[in-house]
Amino acid sequence: MDYETLRADIPALEHGIYLNTGAGGPSPRPVVETIESSLESHEYDAPTGEGMYAAAGSSLDRAKAAVADLIGARETEIALTQSTTDGINRVAGAFDWDESDVVVRTDLEHPAGILPWRRLERTRGTEVRVLNTEDGRLDLEAATDALEGATLLVVSSITWTHGTRLPIEELVELAHDAGARVLVDAVQSPGQTAVDVTDWGADFVVGAGHKWLLGPFGAGFLYVREGAERECVPSAIGYRSVTDAAAHDYEYAAGAGRFEVGTTSPALYDGLAAAIDYHQELGTDAVESRIADLTGYLKDGLPDSALLSPREFESGLVTIDVPDPEATVDSLAEQDVAVRSLSYPDGIRASVHAFNTRDDLDALLEALKR
Repeated sequence: MDYETLRADIPALEHGIYLNTGAGGPSPRPVVETIESSLESHEYDAPTGEGMYAAAGSSLDRAKAAVADLIGARETEIALTQSTTDGINRVAGAFDWDESDVVVRTDLEHPAGILPWRRLERTRGTEVRVLNTEDGRLDLEAATDALEGATLLVVSSITWTHGTRLPIEELVELAHDAGARVLVDAVQSPGQTAVDVTDWGADFVVGAGHKWLLGPFGAGFLYVREGAERECVPSAIGYRSVTDAAAHDYEYAAGAGRFEVGTTSPALYDGLAAAIDYHQELGTDAVESRIADLTGYLKDGLPDSALLSPREFESGLVTIDVPDPEATVDSLAEQDVAVRSLSYPDGIRASVHAFNTRDDLDALLEALKR
């Protein structure tokens, strides 16, 4: 992988040291240029050419194919969304919840994986069980107990708090044995490590392109395992949700398509496909190897007392204990180093991507010493 070319392709890096990809990744020029070209083509050429809806449909189909190839799914198992939060809410809205249902989640979920279930607690009386973790780890025996009688397990593939990888395949097996479905928040995985949803076996997987894939904001995806959609009646419906929008007795589209609703801009999804193509050219293994090398270098510069993430490599997310996280983030920003603060664990989080360098990490370490 030519990381120097990657760096040169990302204009945002000209203005400072960026270590916050876990929140949002800066897009390379080819991705932004694809978005601009797509928008111009759709608005200037398509109206009197193939037609605006046909052109948009082709773009969405390309994006679905790219996502499916990236995560080991069939195209019919992919629905396009706006974000991870959007995807989670589409799943949450597709079941008739009541007080007999139980949702199990970990205590490390992002608010996107917490708020929809709190709402069900308030509006439907659904029970929400919180599976406690320690240092970003969960106990499988505790998970087995929590899943007894459960309806749905909600879990992240990589925790946004510690950067730890959770044992998704084992958790899916436990949940299915208990009769529960599984929803995986995978937004921290694609773009920094290989994902194979078939191996995972989960019923639903949500993600987005604007983090490690370095794609645009506003383009996400929802994987629905073949057959899992049959029990789902989405809370929103539109012409993209059904087989024949003109039919009086409508039928939902097969596969994940029933989770889509209506008109959306093709430009962002062309950008998502371009970001995936760019990532594939870099090579997932090469990207992960470079991230592993860089995170190892960063961790070597931190004492055990300051490191809240595991010392061994699991992801590019490195959480660091500091006395005042918010003040530290502000101080680092004044030195043109971008990281973020966390409320739990109480610290700052550096996100190390393949475009970063050891000089970037030296600057972070020196700034923290000061």
